[in-house]
Amino acid sequence: MFRVKHLLAGLAVGFGLATSAFAWPDKAITIIVPFPPGGSTDTLARAIAPGLQAQLGQNVIVENKPGATGTIGAGLVKRAPADGYTLFVSSLGPFVIAPHLYKSVAYDPNRDFDLLTVAVQAPNVLVVPANAPHKSVADVIAALKAKPDKMTFASSGAGSSDHLTAELFWQQSGTKGIHVPYKGGAPAITDLLGGQVDASFQNINAIIQHVRGGKLRALAITSTKRSSLLPDVPTLNESGVMGADVYSWQAVAAPKGLPADVKSKLHAALVSSLNDAQVKEKFVSVGFELVANTPEQFAAFQKSEFDRWKQLIESRNITAN
Repeated sequence: MFRVKHLLAGLAVGFGLATSAFAWPDKAITIIVPFPPGGSTDTLARAIAPGLQAQLGQNVIVENKPGATGTIGAGLVKRAPADGYTLFVSSLGPFVIAPHLYKSVAYDPNRDFDLLTVAVQAPNVLVVPANAPHKSVADVIAALKAKPDKMTFASSGAGSSDHLTAELFWQQSGTKGIHVPYKGGAPAITDLLGGQVDASFQNINAIIQHVRGGKLRALAITSTKRSSLLPDVPTLNESGVMGADVYSWQAVAAPKGLPADVKSKLHAALVSSLNDAQVKEKFVSVGFELVANTPEQFAAFQKSEFDRWKQLIESRNITAN
C-alpha cells in the first residue's frame, strides 16, 4: 500500500507539472524594452507584440525601462522569474557593449539570459552633409591624414554602435577623428544636417530619407554587400577599408532557465511574428534585414560579437563617459 500511495503521488506530481507546462501561457506576457519609446528597439517590440498575442493567446504588454545604456532594463529581466512571462527585446548594447564600458553591471549577458533569437539587423552608413567637400571614403581618409584630429564624427552616445563603428573605421584606416557624443541619434543627425559636425556612421533606417532627400551624402555602408535601398553606395570593403563590417541588431531573450517546452513555443511564436508580411515590410523597407535565427545560432553570434567589441573597447580605451 505504501508503494502504491507513493506511485500515485508521483504520478499526480508529474501530471501536475505536465498540465502546468501545457497550460502556458495563462496570463499576460511582458516585454521589457531598456530604452525610451520611439527608437528602433521599441518599434520592434511593438511590431511583434500583436503576432505574439495571436500565437500565444494572451495579452502582450510592452514596458519601457530606460537608463544606463540599457543595463537597468537588462538587470530587471535577469531578476524576473524564468517562467516565460517576461521577455527582453534589446539592441546589441546591453548584450555585447555595455558590459565592457562599465566597471560592473547587474547581470552577465553570457549567463543570465536564455537567448531566443536575433530578430533583425541593419548596417550603418557613413554620411556627411550634402554640401561637404568629401565625395568618397578616400576623401575622408585623406582629410583625416592631412589634419589629424580635426574632422568631427557625431554619435548617439559614447559606446553606441555608431561611435564604435567610427572607432573601428579609424583603427582599420590608420586615422583618427574627433568623437562628438550626443544624447541620442536624433540630435546627432540634426547637427549633422546643419553642418555643425562633419560626419557620422548612422543606422541606415535613421538616415535613409535624408539621403534620398538630398540632405545627406552617403559615402559607404558597413554591410558585407551593398544595400538595395542604396545600390550606388559602396561598402567599406569596396572602398579599401577592410575588417570594419558592422551591423546594429535587435534581439529577444528571457531570464535564464526557461522550461524547454516554453522556450520552444516562444521561439516559434517569435519567428512567426517576425515573418508576418506587414512586420517584415515595415523593417525591410527602411533597411533592416530579417534574421529570426535559432537560440543556438544566437548564442554563437553573441559570443563572437561580445569578443569583438571587448577587444575594440579595450584596445581603444573607450569609456562610457
